[in-house]
Amino acid sequence: MDPIYLVENRKNQLSVNPKALKILDQISQPLVVVAIAGLYRTGKSYLMNRLAGQNHGFRLGSTVRSETKGIWMWCVPHPSKENHTLVLLDTEGLGNVEKDSKNDLWIFALAVLLSSTFIYNSMNSINDQALQQLYVTELTELIRTKSSPSSDEVEDSAQFVSFFPDFIWTVRDFMLELELDGNSITEDEYLESALKLIPDEGPQIQNFNLPRECIRKFFPNESEMPDNQLDENFQKQSKDFCSYIYTHAKTKTLKEGITVTGKRLGPLVEAYVNAINSGSVPCLENAVTTLALLENSAAVQKAADHYSEQIAQRLSLPTDTLKELLEVHAACEKEAIAVFMERSFKDENQDFQTKLVIMIKKKKDDFLLQNEEASVRYCQAELKKLSEPLMTSISEGTFFVPGGHHCYLEARNKFEENYKLIPRKGVKANQVLQSFLQSQAGVEKAILKADQALTDGDKAMAEECTKRQAAEMKQDLLTQELNDEKQKMEAQERSHKENIAQLKEKFMLERENLLREQEAVLAHKLKVQEEMLAEGFERKASELHIEILQLQKEIKRTKNERHFEILKILTAFGLMLAFSLFKFFMRV
Repeated sequence: MDPIYLVENRKNQLSVNPKALKILDQISQPLVVVAIAGLYRTGKSYLMNRLAGQNHGFRLGSTVRSETKGIWMWCVPHPSKENHTLVLLDTEGLGNVEKDSKNDLWIFALAVLLSSTFIYNSMNSINDQALQQLYVTELTELIRTKSSPSSDEVEDSAQFVSFFPDFIWTVRDFMLELELDGNSITEDEYLESALKLIPDEGPQIQNFNLPRECIRKFFPNESEMPDNQLDENFQKQSKDFCSYIYTHAKTKTLKEGITVTGKRLGPLVEAYVNAINSGSVPCLENAVTTLALLENSAAVQKAADHYSEQIAQRLSLPTDTLKELLEVHAACEKEAIAVFMERSFKDENQDFQTKLVIMIKKKKDDFLLQNEEASVRYCQAELKKLSEPLMTSISEGTFFVPGGHHCYLEARNKFEENYKLIPRKGVKANQVLQSFLQSQAGVEKAILKADQALTDGDKAMAEECTKRQAAEMKQDLLTQELNDEKQKMEAQERSHKENIAQLKEKFMLERENLLREQEAVLAHKLKVQEEMLAEGFERKASELHIEILQLQKEIKRTKNERHFEILKILTAFGLMLAFSLFKFFMRV
């Protein structure tokens, strides 16, 4: 595909392009989202074209008018990560005199929110002017992580590092020597040096330090890459830049390790832009909640469809036994639950999983009914063929002669034996046979009455024998029905346990992801604190220490209390599931 507008900026009003959303909705692969921002006319679009492996795509320009308005998107197969899509976001140039500065802020914030790697592109060198033009100091005012943060949790600014993208600063036409105090340094060391704070409390120094502190505090990984277009090694540097992005740019995730696919990125874009246009601040938690409602509904439908497709493929109706159908059902249900678990997230109170359980229960009951109906049709058709000689003999009066009752019983017994030899008659085989024999009760009575070779005593004994056989068959059917109900109840219990087992597994995985995320944030903050202490900023290090202590408490709570919380949720889910199924049965 060619680049397409994702977010259009007209008259300082942002709008999401429906065509771009349609493209994203067709991408079910995980995304690596690379966004670039920077002053206009600094060659951002050129760099993004290189990442796409093309010389053309994003429009280039050399005039004072910015060619990119809003955010352009280009989706290409990832060149090195299998089954991943690389999404390139080229943003409108910042600092365009034709645009409101607030507009620049929102474009910058959207690029940060949507990307897993954020590239800031500037010219010549990293100096104070370049840092002041970077809108990181306003991010805490432009983005919220929680809809209503509680007092005992770490402030939003401390949460940013858990979902902010990695930060790369590219410097175009970089002409300086990479040296510090006469010693050669790396690109990353150059960036670290540029981000060092000046120890002073004056307002000018505070303004100098603020953007540097924000970059160090909010972005989990920072790196710098010079891109000297005049250097003879320019082609090599461009290739190195692309190679670095392909290798190091991470898959886009939300909090607790939720992987972002194309289907998920679209609703996030809409949620953020709608919040901006309504005058509010984009909130990650609200956007994720909105996304979860859409994704979980789709997950329920996909899982239910998977169940229907698989059970229809694997079953040949009528099944020989009820057990055969229930075993196929269990296998298909297990797969369907796994499909749901893979796609769903933030299923508060397991409302969507409960919907899936009820949907599968209804589909299973439909298949049980279809199986019974198929068995009845098949058995009736076979009975009709097998009983033709018997029915012909009856209609011709063959058995209405002395000794005819004995001949009738022999013919009927032979018919029954032949019927029992038919394979895969299904779950209604005995019931259909009983119905047929009941329909012949009057015929047998007439034959018995007409048989002059039998005494009245013989006839009475024959009638008693017929009644006993009918009663035994009725009892056998009742026993079979009770056994069938027992099998269905046991199958429902296994279904219940499978749902809880997979839910528990998902909870444990989410717990591991949360711990990994919290520990990564802690490691980043400890690193920043260590740097602050080394640079002599004891007060700032002390402020970070408060956040670190709070984060350590959260990690401890996750480790110690999460197990009991999981147990509590599983118990509640089990009770709710049982109650929901009870209500379903009552409606039926």
